[in-house]
Amino acid sequence: MAETSPAPRVPESRHARVEHRITVPSDVSMVELLGLRDEVLRSIEDGFPTVDVHVRGNEVTLAGTPGDVALVTRLVDELVEMAAGGTPLSPDVVARSVVMLTEAADARPADVLTFNILSSRGRTIRPKTAGQKDYVEAIERNTVTFGIGPAGTGKTYLAMAKAVQALQARKVNRIVLTRPAVEAGERLGFLPGSLADKIDPYLRPLYDALHDMVDPESIPRLMEAGTIEVAPLAYMRGRTLNDAFIILDEAQNTSVEQMKMFLTRLGFGSKVVVTGDVTQVDLPSSTTSGLRVVEQILTGVDDVEFCRLTSSDVVRHRLVGEIIDAYARWDRS
Repeated sequence: MAETSPAPRVPESRHARVEHRITVPSDVSMVELLGLRDEVLRSIEDGFPTVDVHVRGNEVTLAGTPGDVALVTRLVDELVEMAAGGTPLSPDVVARSVVMLTEAADARPADVLTFNILSSRGRTIRPKTAGQKDYVEAIERNTVTFGIGPAGTGKTYLAMAKAVQALQARKVNRIVLTRPAVEAGERLGFLPGSLADKIDPYLRPLYDALHDMVDPESIPRLMEAGTIEVAPLAYMRGRTLNDAFIILDEAQNTSVEQMKMFLTRLGFGSKVVVTGDVTQVDLPSSTTSGLRVVEQILTGVDDVEFCRLTSSDVVRHRLVGEIIDAYARWDRS
């Protein structure tokens, strides 16, 4: 943790400026803290144009209004802790830290952005928002977890990371990935090509996430052995899945009956994650989405948790979050 000078006395005027000095521990590289070509420092300055940031040796001096200086002080402390722990800093890390610090008084970006889920293929998968970290922790402590939120919030990707982690740790013997092929009404016979040709377009997002976390050359072998199974939801009927990590994706496109069918596939030693976005239902208007009503049905059931992700948890282009918010405002109008 960086050393800071005693908190300055805040003048009466809200427009008054204060100065605050932070001493960075000697074991933290200033190059790592400030970023390549000072890109991290520039991101701090761009995010807080009313705060003057000066760096000399291992001292960072902040000057500005009391509120902004206090916020930047917390931000620098968090960045120092991340750098000390070996987490690479970037403008994106700064931006996500600022969002967390401004949304919650007790937020700890260092706790979120250093929370390792899975190390795979030369990189580490971590949550990027506080909501994502809460979601990952819910998966860890519950048998059944629902991740509900808009596109781009990492619902499926993080669930997949937890599934691969569980498989590697031998907590489960296999991973089962499924989603409804609702655009074809799960009646695939009229589509051209082999059965695999008909199914693959609906399951491609699951394959894409899997390829990010498992050596692509090993996937065919794992699938042939049944260690990894990717199948449409209709193929789950009549089965009991023991010692498995089971992910149901695009669950907003299940009917109430299908959701019940899926959840009752749960066997001993298994874990279930259900993901979906209730604002993007593709079912016929006469069909009620199973995801929309399941929380009412399962409220009070032990070992089941519902996690709500929002536009602030979007980890795609910044416009995605703004688009989601704009549609939400339009829906309310």
